[in-house]
Amino acid sequence: MNDKGLVNFRDIGGIQVPTGTLKPRFFFRSGAISGLNQVQSSFLKEACRIRDIYDFRSTDEVQQAPDTTISGTDYIHLDILSDKTANGASLGAMITSGNQVRQNMLKTYESIVLSQSAQRGYREFLLGLLQDHQPVLFHCFAGKDRTGFAAAIILKIAGANNQQIMADYLLTNQLRTKANQALLDQFRDQMTEQQLDNLHTALMVDADYLTHARDVLLNQFGTFDHYLTDGLGLPSDFVAEFRNLYVAN
Repeated sequence: MNDKGLVNFRDIGGIQVPTGTLKPRFFFRSGAISGLNQVQSSFLKEACRIRDIYDFRSTDEVQQAPDTTISGTDYIHLDILSDKTANGASLGAMITSGNQVRQNMLKTYESIVLSQSAQRGYREFLLGLLQDHQPVLFHCFAGKDRTGFAAAIILKIAGANNQQIMADYLLTNQLRTKANQALLDQFRDQMTEQQLDNLHTALMVDADYLTHARDVLLNQFGTFDHYLTDGLGLPSDFVAEFRNLYVAN
């Protein structure tokens, strides 16, 4: 599918799982969708048939760069990391924090699993998938961390294995190449070499981040199913209901 220049955009459906195939053209992920042109807006509305847009960014991020309005869609803002960003954690803080970017990213993924705001947000997101049963686009700023974990949850619920989940997660580094370079070029005259290096690191995903999130999840909840029921508060039959709707035999 031609992404029409949308950053880090893809359909995560179509993969084979033990019980069939995760249906394509239902779950689209991307980076921020502010400032879209008419071709891009029409692509999301007409070709992708997007009906719900889930925005995982902070309130500040949304105010600075609101999503382009696409007629016929419902917009849902879920501030996944509001608990963390309220305490001063941000991309900007990571950039200026010496050489601690990787450590900060690992802490961010802990918050993505354990913070109340993340658990509330992912719960609402997943319940919405069952209620509406129509194509959705979910995104954050870069479409890599908050969005990457959401995609991992969907794929895991569908029955994907760890290799399939990681492959989708790491695809971000390929699909963000141009956007990352543009950001580096934009700030090249305003940052030190250390800060630029930090920015480059912060804009990338790393297998260690998602693996760390998985380890934190299992340490806290024991199993992925317990994360869904005890962490997110989803009903015990959620996985079965999801697969009934979205996994084709």
